[in-house]
Amino acid sequence: MAADRVVIVGGGIAGLATAALLARDGRRVTLLEQNDALGGRAGLWQADGFRFDTGPSWYLMPEVFDHFFRLLGTSAAEQLDLVTLDPGYRLFAESGGAPLDVRADGRANRALFESVEPGGAAALDRYLASAAETYRLAVDRFLYATFATPGPLLDPAVLRRAGRLARLLLEPLDRYAAGFVGDTRLRQLLGYPAVFLGTSPGRAPSMYHLMSHLDLDDGVRYPLGGFTELIRRIAALAGAAGADLVTGARVTAIRTEPGRGRRARATGVEYVDAAGHRRVAEADVVVSAADLHHTETELLPPTLRTHPERTWDRRDPGPGAVLAMLGVRGALPQLTHHNLFFTTDWEAGFARIYGARRGWGRGSVIPDPASLYVCKPSATDPAAAPDGAENLFVLVPVAADVSIGRGGVDGAGDRLVEKTVDAAIGQVGAWAGIPDLADRIVVRRTVGPDDFAHDVNAWMGGALGLAHTLRQSAFLRPGNASKRVDGLLYAGSSTIPGIGLPMCLISAELVLKRLRGDDTAAPLPEPLRPATAAGPVSAGERVP
Repeated sequence: MAADRVVIVGGGIAGLATAALLARDGRRVTLLEQNDALGGRAGLWQADGFRFDTGPSWYLMPEVFDHFFRLLGTSAAEQLDLVTLDPGYRLFAESGGAPLDVRADGRANRALFESVEPGGAAALDRYLASAAETYRLAVDRFLYATFATPGPLLDPAVLRRAGRLARLLLEPLDRYAAGFVGDTRLRQLLGYPAVFLGTSPGRAPSMYHLMSHLDLDDGVRYPLGGFTELIRRIAALAGAAGADLVTGARVTAIRTEPGRGRRARATGVEYVDAAGHRRVAEADVVVSAADLHHTETELLPPTLRTHPERTWDRRDPGPGAVLAMLGVRGALPQLTHHNLFFTTDWEAGFARIYGARRGWGRGSVIPDPASLYVCKPSATDPAAAPDGAENLFVLVPVAADVSIGRGGVDGAGDRLVEKTVDAAIGQVGAWAGIPDLADRIVVRRTVGPDDFAHDVNAWMGGALGLAHTLRQSAFLRPGNASKRVDGLLYAGSSTIPGIGLPMCLISAELVLKRLRGDDTAAPLPEPLRPATAAGPVSAGERVP
């Protein structure tokens, strides 16, 4: 039977991107999303003229977006109205003083480092040269590899750099950055990307210093209309390619039949539709772009789980988050589009978030003060807020712990969530010099870890996905094919290559590469040419 019937579980960016690519490849695709709207974490909330992105807000790695759109016969420039942010972001330090602005121009950022610390420009030059080389190696040799075979690891370009790569994997990012600059704020600028990789600078391999190439040299962009516009465009491309996108469809089980030996074969899914009716969608291939823990422990029987419950005791869910979407009366010139608020002893805060005990979130507390993030999209996108008002999105990293609770509108969330947001508003007001910030809020919605668990089935209420620690990076991260069920593949932030919008786009491409039996480390040629459909594959099996 031809592998042309595909069911995709989950309509976040990974699921939508997978639907677009597989439909373009000539397969009959049905996507089932449990919520009433597509987007997953990248959602939309509107109130009183304010428009809020509910999740991702950083547009980095533009070449990944460009490549994805070119696979579909278009381009990022055709699909999105991208603006380069300048400043890219602003750093407020607990120690006070003037905030530091990271600019769109790499030369200006070298001058910034020099103004803070003599020799800082030369140090940043060396750091970014290493970051650029490591970034190129990652894109060319690792990120687009399924690791179905060891080929990418045996590539001569990788073997020649084996010693350096080993050092970058074993040395933590904070220690590596400290070898270049001494000022706390500069070290934090170099270390903060670890937070967006679901970990801390003390736990992330220094391999991830490659991220600094993106914001300090390559610049930060923003799609006008917000990140829900990105979701809308990918969904439209998937639909145009022939994919059927179904919302309000909650998948309850992955159906299988006996396969070869002790393995099973995926035959479709069971789901409950928007009217509450139980239905079956038959398929030759099932791709779960849902949370991997949910997929394995809720949608499969124990005997068919590649990742049974006991394996999750050794895994790191990354941080949870308390979010606040705030509509504010009047202008806020003290803030730019992206704003980082860093405590002086931020490792103490990370220790409170991640803890040292197995179980990660249990027994931990929420840092106070916290190192937090504030986005003001109305600085760039007038449609994000009414005239004379500003739109703020606040993210406070906390433990991945559903007991912290859920949020709500106008202070109706659980006590600890609302208390955390109150503290964050006070902190932003004090550090940025906006003493009346709390009094000017006219719209307020909060989100807690239990919302992530309920809305997107996030394991332990995690905000991002599995942390990019050494044991959860590259080929050590969960792979994208079931080892127990042929024809069951995975996409999204729980699997390779990892967390973030660009990684989710790549994960969609890795599904197609797995189906085609392509075990190279190279991105697929542009534009995508439909391949002859073949039978569903096993983990590591090549399509003839």
